Amino acid sequence: MPTFTDMTKCDGCGECVDICPSDIMHIDPVYRRAYNIEPNFCWECYSCVKACPQHAIDVRGYADFAPLGHKVRVLREKDKGSISWKIRYRDGRVKEFCFPIRTTPWGSIKAPSEYAAPEPGGLGSPLLAHEPAALKVAALPTLPASVR
Repeated sequence: MPTFTDMTKCDGCGECVDICPSDIMHIDPVYRRAYNIEPNFCWECYSCVKACPQHAIDVRGYADFAPLGHKVRVLREKDKGSISWKIRYRDGRVKEFCFPIRTTPWGSIKAPSEYAAPEPGGLGSPLLAHEPAALKVAALPTLPASVR
């Protein structure tokens, strides 16, 4: 669902331009408003939607999610710790969804250099480095021998 900008709400602050990982949000040099220069290349990460202080960026929904003639509004409410979706169908119906923000707090992930070096014999193992300890479990689940 690529993004698009409501030009009446956008103030051209550039927050969306700074955060867009695919570099497709630009500021129009004449109107000083943000716009998506290539919707087909949108990663659909919605970083621009979440970062926009004016809530000027909406999402175009796919037909299986929201039929033509709809409007999808995404709102990140950091104080409430939630992300809300509001879909307005062309017949006037409105559906709202609210989900908790589940992102990891900034600075809480250990850097790779903070982990011990992997065991040399681990290259032949199906486990990733530091599993299962990094997952905070005693052991990873395995299938019974009869299923393998």
